Amino acid sequence: MTWWRSPVWATLGRALVLAFLVSAIHRNSGQLWDGREQLAVTVAAVLCAMSLTVPQLRLSVAPLLAVGVTACWGWLVDLLLGVVMFDLAVARRTRFALLCAGLALVGNLAGVRAASVWVGQRWLSTLTVLLFGLVLGLWQGNRRRLVQTLAGQVEQLRVETRLREDAARAAERSRIAAEMHDVLAHRLSLIALHTGVLATRGATLPGPVADRLAILRATSVEALTDLREVLGALHDPQAAPADAPAVREVAALVADARDAGQQVALTVTGRAADAPTTHRLAAYRIVQEALTNARKHADGSPVDVRVDYRPPATLVEVTNGAGTAATVAVDSGYGLVGLRERVTALGGHLDAGPAGTGSWRLAARLPHPAPKDGRA
Repeated sequence: MTWWRSPVWATLGRALVLAFLVSAIHRNSGQLWDGREQLAVTVAAVLCAMSLTVPQLRLSVAPLLAVGVTACWGWLVDLLLGVVMFDLAVARRTRFALLCAGLALVGNLAGVRAASVWVGQRWLSTLTVLLFGLVLGLWQGNRRRLVQTLAGQVEQLRVETRLREDAARAAERSRIAAEMHDVLAHRLSLIALHTGVLATRGATLPGPVADRLAILRATSVEALTDLREVLGALHDPQAAPADAPAVREVAALVADARDAGQQVALTVTGRAADAPTTHRLAAYRIVQEALTNARKHADGSPVDVRVDYRPPATLVEVTNGAGTAATVAVDSGYGLVGLRERVTALGGHLDAGPAGTGSWRLAARLPHPAPKDGRA
């Protein structure tokens, strides 16, 4: 909030305006009377201005004082009644404002003759002041309510955006956990299977080896059970069945995209087996999201996919040229949020943005974990 819109400055500015009006009333009354009559008008104007300064009295006491003062001294104090009209209009109390104006004008018929609004053309200037205060108050009140409504909508959109991003991150974490559950369960099952086969030949193996095989098989079975208990709960019971637990390859994904009509060029450097399983899964998801976005926003444009599995990091880069947006594309806007969450969880970095001449680039770098023996 800027300094001139703060409540303190607004109150100070209002007080200065009212002080100016009171001084003008004092000078104008001095042209008609001296002594007690002028003092009475000034005191009444000061009391009315003070009530207009206090927010709690602005809509209750101030209108009554303004009506009484205007009924007595007419055009001398009609500016204060105009301020009252403004305040009531801002508060959407237009009928009460019109009632106050009517009572003041009717009451002024019995007021002081010298300051009566019904002498000459004074009624025209007084009516102009009152209508101006009413119209200005209606405009200001509608503007404030519009600003409040827009601010509420912006805050609601901000909250909804944050909740959607959180949901996208949570969904991606659940998907990562589910995939790791599938992959690790598959490998632990193989370990348990092979150790079980070897254990059946325990009679032909040395005693210590047979004991180690039994321990290994029991441990793998227990680890598999623990893994299913911990990560199995992350599977959505209402979701569609997951894909095959084996690691999905980028080449198969690109082949499917080509069958669907996309122009995709694939360059793979290194062996996929050289990269950790989590990196291969992340590369698959990155390419999948990039191809989907290309179909949505650059339909018909060529797509260049580059994957490098060689240490020290898995590199994925997908670039597509300019194209036409698909007419049936529905953009959620949170696919990149999930990808960034996945890449960050693996200690990597994701870049997404324009690459010039209408093209779009999605790139990720996933550093390989350091070897346990410290060798590169």
